[in-house]
Amino acid sequence: MKMLKEYITQAEQEKVAIGHFNFATLDGLWAIFNAMKALSMEIEHPFGPDGIPVVVGVAEGERAFLGAHEVALIVRYMRETYNYPIFLNADHTYSVDLIKEAIDAGYDMVIYDGAQLSFDENVRYTKEAIEYRNAKKSSCLVEGELGFIGVGSTIRDTLPEGVGPETMTKPEEAKRFVEMTGIDLLAPSIGNIHGMVKSGNPALDANRVFSLRPSAGVPLVLHGGSGSSDEDFKKVISAGISLIHISTELRVTYRTALEKSLKENDSVAPYKYLTPARDAMMGKVKERAKLFLGK
Repeated sequence: MKMLKEYITQAEQEKVAIGHFNFATLDGLWAIFNAMKALSMEIEHPFGPDGIPVVVGVAEGERAFLGAHEVALIVRYMRETYNYPIFLNADHTYSVDLIKEAIDAGYDMVIYDGAQLSFDENVRYTKEAIEYRNAKKSSCLVEGELGFIGVGSTIRDTLPEGVGPETMTKPEEAKRFVEMTGIDLLAPSIGNIHGMVKSGNPALDANRVFSLRPSAGVPLVLHGGSGSSDEDFKKVISAGISLIHISTELRVTYRTALEKSLKENDSVAPYKYLTPARDAMMGKVKERAKLFLGK
C-alpha cells in the first residue's frame, strides 16, 4: 500500500481529488469506511486494487470527544486488518501542543490552523510543528492554512464575518509561506467557507487555484467544501485541488436522518435508531467521493 503523500501526488496527476470526511462518532467512522470500500468495488478508479484512498478527520473537539490516541488505534486497525488505504488527519488544530500529541499518536497528517493569526505568527507556529515532526522522524504530513474562511460547521444566514475577496490567498504569499515553513500541503482561501450559507455558498475561484498551485509548489487542499456546487468542485480539481474536506454536509445528513428515525422508531436500542443515520451518511460520502473522481 502506498503512503498518503503518494496517493495525493497520484490524485493530482490524474486530475481527481481524494475525499477528506470528518466524523465525531464511531458509527460515523464506519459509515465513511464502508462507503469507500463499497464505492471501490462499484466504479472504475485510478488507484488500483487496494481501493480508493480516503482521509478521515477529527478536529480538536472531535478528538476530545472520542480520544485522540484511541481514534489513531482504531484507524490503524482498519487499515491493517482490511488492507485498505484509510488515513487519519488531525484536522484544524490551533495548538502546537495538540499537533505534537497527534504526531506522537501516529496520525498520518496534521493541520496547524493559523489562518486567524498574523502572517508571521502563522509561519512561526507552523514551522514549529514541522520541526517537531522532523525531530521525531515521523512520516506525518503537515498542512498549513493561509487565508481566513471562517470557523465552525454552522448553517449560516450570511458569509462569516471577515471573509471576502480581500482575505483570499495570494500566490506570492503562498510561495513565501511554503518556503518559510516547509509544509507538505497548503489549504488556501479561494472563495470557500466553513459551514454552509442558507442561500447558497459563494463560488469557488478556479483561476485562483490555477495561479496558486505553481506558486505554492505543494499540493493544495480545499477546506469548507460543504455546500459548494458540483460544477465548482470539478473546476477547482482540474485547476489543482487534490484533497477536499466535507464535514457540515455529513453532520446535516446524519442529524436529519436521525431525527426522522427517532420519530418513526420507538425502540430504545441505539443500533436500531442509529442505523438509518449511519446509512444516510454512507450515501453522502459515496456521492461526494464519486464526484471527486469525476464520475
